[in-house]
Amino acid sequence: MKKKKNLFTSEAVSIGHPDHVCDMISDSILDACLKEDKNARVACETMAKDEFIVLSGEISTTANINVEQIAKDTIKKIGYTYTPRVLNLLSKQSPDIAQGVDIGGAGDQGIMFGYANCETPEYMPLAITMAHDLVKLATTLRKNGKFKYAGPDMKSQVTLEYTEDEKTKVNTMLMSIQHSEDYNEKEFKEFIKNEIMTKIAEKYNLNTDFKILINPTGKFVIGGPEGDAGLTGRKIIVDTYGGYAPHGGGAFSGKDPTKVDRSAAYMARYLAKNIVASGIAKECLIQLSYAIGVVQPISIYIDCKGTNKIDEDKIIQAIYDNFDLSPKGIIEQLKLRNPIYTQTCNGGHFGRKYLDEENKVECSWEKLDQVNIFKNLMI
Repeated sequence: MKKKKNLFTSEAVSIGHPDHVCDMISDSILDACLKEDKNARVACETMAKDEFIVLSGEISTTANINVEQIAKDTIKKIGYTYTPRVLNLLSKQSPDIAQGVDIGGAGDQGIMFGYANCETPEYMPLAITMAHDLVKLATTLRKNGKFKYAGPDMKSQVTLEYTEDEKTKVNTMLMSIQHSEDYNEKEFKEFIKNEIMTKIAEKYNLNTDFKILINPTGKFVIGGPEGDAGLTGRKIIVDTYGGYAPHGGGAFSGKDPTKVDRSAAYMARYLAKNIVASGIAKECLIQLSYAIGVVQPISIYIDCKGTNKIDEDKIIQAIYDNFDLSPKGIIEQLKLRNPIYTQTCNGGHFGRKYLDEENKVECSWEKLDQVNIFKNLMI
């Protein structure tokens, strides 16, 4: 009998992709505010097209920052050589919103999801983990000069094949990488295949006889905001679980932690990861929902996909008993008032120990320091 197989695909993009350019600008402005004002209220949206940057949204802060210069500096840090023209349309937070946040309530209504499984040591789905690894390796090789011809704008896509005997194979790897006009196509593609794709497959002890797609249109010279308009928050599936789990309605970048779009999504991941790491479930999806101005979530939902050893109602009760899920409680638990956000979109918001490897800036929502709360449910 022919074995049934399922294919699942996730994608990732580099920090040079126009959408992540915008994410990084928005979060760089957020961090600049938080460095001077821990209580800054920030909702910064960025649009990029050609040599133009448009900043919009609302910021209420005592910090004295130059948002136009931050946008220009971020463009250069990413690897682009032009100096953008910046239009600043930022204003202050609406007093109608502020009155609810001032009393400790959520900055908006919304639903947020967190997820974890046992597929990788990071408790993340394998496809999105590999997709991020491809882009991170390619970017590192470009920055240290080993990857000739490559530009900052990159995309990856990994298709995994799952069969009934629980064996996992790489079915297809796709990479679209910006390159210089005078590149050697054969040398360029062979480097991607041998030094990036094969290395990542071998890292996870997977097959190397997968289908390969590299720059399928044939040419990728024009990249970044020149090739396509960028917007903050448009890569929400790349930022989270690669489509393996649901996503709420809100993006993360450019938002201070009073916005539960960001902070509650981080908390949901934190809870899901500690639950799976405790051994009471092999997979865990958590949904939290909030109402604007209301302090505590109005619902908690858990689905362990039938892998749980403990009744899900008991897990939910343990969360209520041990965690303060108000915006203030989440901010204090995860230390979210610190200026840590600039690098969050660079490799995904989840599944990394460090946001900044060089300076060892930790992802607090990735810590496994609450495992015993859930492990004790089995006693």
